[in-house]
Amino acid sequence: MDLGLTGKRVLITGGSKGIGRAAAEAFAAEGAHVSICARNAQELAATVASLQTKGVKAFGRAIDVADPQALAQWVRDSASELGGIDALVCNVSALAVGDSEETWEKSFRVDMMHSVNAVAAAVPFLEKSSSASVVLISSVSGFEVDFAAGSYGAIKAALIHYAKGLSRQLVSKGIRVNAVSPGNTYFDGGIWQNIESNVPELFNTTLKVNPTGKFGTPQEVANGIVFISSPMASRISGSNLVIDGALTVAV
Repeated sequence: MDLGLTGKRVLITGGSKGIGRAAAEAFAAEGAHVSICARNAQELAATVASLQTKGVKAFGRAIDVADPQALAQWVRDSASELGGIDALVCNVSALAVGDSEETWEKSFRVDMMHSVNAVAAAVPFLEKSSSASVVLISSVSGFEVDFAAGSYGAIKAALIHYAKGLSRQLVSKGIRVNAVSPGNTYFDGGIWQNIESNVPELFNTTLKVNPTGKFGTPQEVANGIVFISSPMASRISGSNLVIDGALTVAV
């Protein structure tokens, strides 16, 4: 299936590792030009170089997405470098699990407000696209209560609500908006690798409740992100795409 992404311009926050990098590589493999941001300049540079080997334009900048001015400037400069914006994927999470003032502040400032600020900066460019899309990366913790209840789960739930509201607000501008909610996803340097090393009881318990007997991969999540961002998904807006291998039981 040709997803119609050749020549499209895609921005991804947190695009240097994990789900974000897998999505960036998948978009580039479809012929899309990609801009990413991340805090680690070395990982970012390596990802940009990898994307460029696919014959597409690739741009990157090391920023903290919790800085609204730096984030907005990256969006504007990305649009300039790529010649516009067709899709935005807000992927960064503080992964602040807990119920302290610190975890609530981090979750709100990073997960929620970076999404709000990135969308605000990108809309003037997206509305000029013939196939504009916004995807907000939430989590299964956003619609079911699990060990991440508290700041992480509540803010991920807010992102699903925000995506639904945006889908109605931006439909007249031709901009689709969806959420993607991954289940447990394992990759090098990710939260589940950290839990495996430091909280093995939680890791083993979580692995047992996954019906597939394994965690998901970034590529499996990226495939869903790329499809729902593509012109082939032109009728899908206001949805929450759950990619969890039948983990959750919510209807």
